[in-house]
Parts: sequence; structure tokens; C-alpha cells
Amino acid sequence: MGGPAVTPETDTVLQKASGAVFASFLTSAGYIYRYVPRSYREVDDYPTVNLLVRKKVFERLGGFDTDYWPGEDTKLCLDITEKLGMKIIYDPEVLVYHHRRPLFRPHLRQVARYAFQRGCFVKRFPATSMRPGYFVPSIFLIALLSGLFASFASRTIFFAYGSMLSLYIAVLTVASVAAAVNARDPLVGVMTMPGIFATHITYGFHFLKGLFSATGVVHGRAAQDVE
Repeated sequence: MGGPAVTPETDTVLQKASGAVFASFLTSAGYIYRYVPRSYREVDDYPTVNLLVRKKVFERLGGFDTDYWPGEDTKLCLDITEKLGMKIIYDPEVLVYHHRRPLFRPHLRQVARYAFQRGCFVKRFPATSMRPGYFVPSIFLIALLSGLFASFASRTIFFAYGSMLSLYIAVLTVASVAAAVNARDPLVGVMTMPGIFATHITYGFHFLKGLFSATGVVHGRAAQDVE
């Protein structure tokens, strides 16, 4: 059983901004329920920040597979659902408060680790990692860079690229205003806007790095090296 890991109101502005980035629909999309309470549901992959597993189930599986970090939780959840055929339930009342890493460097280092891991897991554990949402930041990064260069070659592409970029900024602004309202702090909103953009770029790059890594495995030291 799992539940939301909510950012405490006592966190600093930069920590709250980090939490707002993760809780934004632009960052977490269908996984917002991990950061704010949402409806009761069944899940097949859940972070151990707020995951409860029966002792006998945990021991039956031999505990965490320490060959993976981060990602030991994804592997555990796969073992629970596929090897044992059991269910993992999300309950919004099973709530914990989780202190975030502040923007920008600590937050982005964490994002880089998890993006690299997810990229590696696309090949190793596709059942829960080969999902469209995980590819979106990389697609965005490629489109951002290719569109920038292509816009110099064609006036039509220039205007199309500018229009799409303007739309992205507008949506970022909406997300930042929502963050400021939810946190009741305009500074959180101000920091959330560049935080979401930096998260998209960081995740997109490191996901590709993990996807095309030679081993396709995230081991402890290698995972820290992506920082």
C-alpha cells in the first residue's frame, strides 16, 4: 500500500518550489497522486518514500535488489505484482510529509538520477518503464534544440517554433500561478516556472543517457556518477 508524500508547509521556499515542480501536471502528469492526495486506486510502481509492504511479502522476495539504486522500489513493485501476482493499492489517507531537496542543484541532481534509472529500465523492465510519459521530456528537449536550428532555415518554421514556445511559456505561467496559490507564497510561484523548465531539460537529457547506456543497469556508484 502506498500514499502521497506531501511537501510540509514548514519547508523553505526553495524546498516548496521543488515540491510544486513535482506536483505540477507539467512535470508529473498522471503521477501527481504521488505528491498530493488523489483518489483511491491500484498502482503497479510506487516509490518507497511512502510504500508499505507486509513483512512476510518482503522476506519472501528477499528484500530489495541492491543491484539497483535508485530503482530498487520499481524492481520490488514488479516482483510483488508479477512474481507474486499481488496488488499494490494507493490510499490518499496513507499520507506522509516529505522534505524536498531545494531548487536548483540538489533538486536537479535527484531528477538526473531518476531519469537515468528510468532510461535504463526501459530496456530492463519495460512493463512499467516503457510508458509514453517517460519519453515526453526527451522528445521536448530534442524538439527544442532541433526547432531552434531549423528556425534559421525557414521563416515558416521560425514562426511555428516561436508560437509553440510561446504556448509552452504560457502554460508554464499558469502552472506557476497555481503553485503560488497552493503554497500561498508568490515566491514559490516565481521559482516554480524555471524549476519546471530545468526539470524537463534535465530529465530529458539523462533519460536519453540511460536509454542509450551500454549496460542498461543502474548500480550504486554509476547512478551517483550521473550527478
